[in-house]
Amino acid sequence: MKEKTVLEMRGISKSFPGVRALQNVDFTLQEGEIHALMGENGAGKSTLIKVLTGVYGKDKGQIFLKGKDEIQIHSPQDAQNNGISTVYQEITLCPNLSVAENMYIGRGKAQITKWRKMNRDANKLLEKLDIPAKASQQLGSCSLAVQQMIAIARAVDMECKVLILDEPTSSLDEGEVQKLFGLMRDLKSQGVGIIFVTHFLDQVYEVCDKITVLRDGQLVGEYEIKDLPRVQLVSKMLGKEMDDMSDIKGEQSAYQKEKDAVPVFEAEGLQSNAGIKPFNFHIDKGEVNGFTGLLGSGRSECVRAIFGADRVINGSVKKNGKKVKIAKPIDAMKNGIAYLPEDRKLDGIVGDLSVRENIILALQVLKGFFRPFSRAQALKFADEYIKLLDIKTASTETPIKSLSGGNQQKVILARWLLANPDYLILDEPTRGIDVGTKVDIQKLVLKLASEGKSITFISSETDEMLRTCSRLVVMRDRKVVGELSGDELTQNNIMTTIAGGDK
Repeated sequence: MKEKTVLEMRGISKSFPGVRALQNVDFTLQEGEIHALMGENGAGKSTLIKVLTGVYGKDKGQIFLKGKDEIQIHSPQDAQNNGISTVYQEITLCPNLSVAENMYIGRGKAQITKWRKMNRDANKLLEKLDIPAKASQQLGSCSLAVQQMIAIARAVDMECKVLILDEPTSSLDEGEVQKLFGLMRDLKSQGVGIIFVTHFLDQVYEVCDKITVLRDGQLVGEYEIKDLPRVQLVSKMLGKEMDDMSDIKGEQSAYQKEKDAVPVFEAEGLQSNAGIKPFNFHIDKGEVNGFTGLLGSGRSECVRAIFGADRVINGSVKKNGKKVKIAKPIDAMKNGIAYLPEDRKLDGIVGDLSVRENIILALQVLKGFFRPFSRAQALKFADEYIKLLDIKTASTETPIKSLSGGNQQKVILARWLLANPDYLILDEPTRGIDVGTKVDIQKLVLKLASEGKSITFISSETDEMLRTCSRLVVMRDRKVVGELSGDELTQNNIMTTIAGGDK
């Protein structure tokens, strides 16, 4: 272990039933270093952090801290006792308590009962770290950024050697992010090693010294920030090396819209409360387009704004050339817009209801719950779409939660197709399902487009986007950074645009 190395993880492996989450991963952190841990969804970042903080036990591997032999971490308390502190994206403090109480709670009775000393010590630390808060004020009265800083102050005061920041900027505006970065730089100058987990590329290049990239549970490499241009970082995260990639031509040629045709849907300056920058968007009849970008880029937030699933705070939308108001999902549904959400378990299926009940749900909402379909009508609809989409289920009355992920996805597709929308938004429709079902869904998308449906398709797999879409809107750090169509639709162009054009 080098003199300035504060943390070294060697050969860390961790498996869950049917999944190898980490395979022989190494990670090294120096004193006074801000080190980004990067990778797409499922790369193993969270698992590595949870092994380090004692949430998960490792299957094999070793962990070393400066000044100590190999250490064993069996719980978050063990990690804390060894000077390893974590500040999570979701703030885990108590908003109804004071700032000082939050900084010292759970650290022994003596401290918490000496109120004057506690407030005095808290104010000293807040001043030292230039945090705009007073010890006696209620935490809930502070902004999210200040609450995040107070969580960091608590960690620092416990003499942490290693500070893990897990997506700390996801709920902050640009000014608040800069304040947080100022605090991180102060801690760096004091010798604290910081592990920074984020999806924001711009932030990585602004504040970090090194990057470690994981992919599919394995170490891709550790890089000095100056030695890894953005486009190469994107390549390594996605597993597509620039020199090795061949351009993939979509099975669908670029959509040729009719002369003077009005877009089926268009948005101008649309912005929601989910943190995306205002964006313009349109889709034509019979077109398949998509939003692409790394995880956390804002692609899902854009379509949620279109559907009214998040609260729209700015912008206007038109349907077939006429201005309409979409404030909530039912408004979108009444305007012929359907949305298959990214998280089918949380936002899609109603687990305890049957396949039949899930299929007719959207059409029943449009018709009104006080005008229910007869059982015969509902069975007819369900049988028709079970056959059309080849849904594998014992019967129409089987609870949907008993079906495989791919068949659950087909049921949600059936739900929206039955409602006969003009415009269908599919967010990650093939995630976590088998290859055969993926191909079925891709073919169905192209077939629906050939029949005049307009479809927005989002997938983490760029190959899949290239096979289905004739136009792609490219996202980075919650803003639109480009649009590609026709011959521009290649892996290289997508990755270069995501990275900010630096080849």
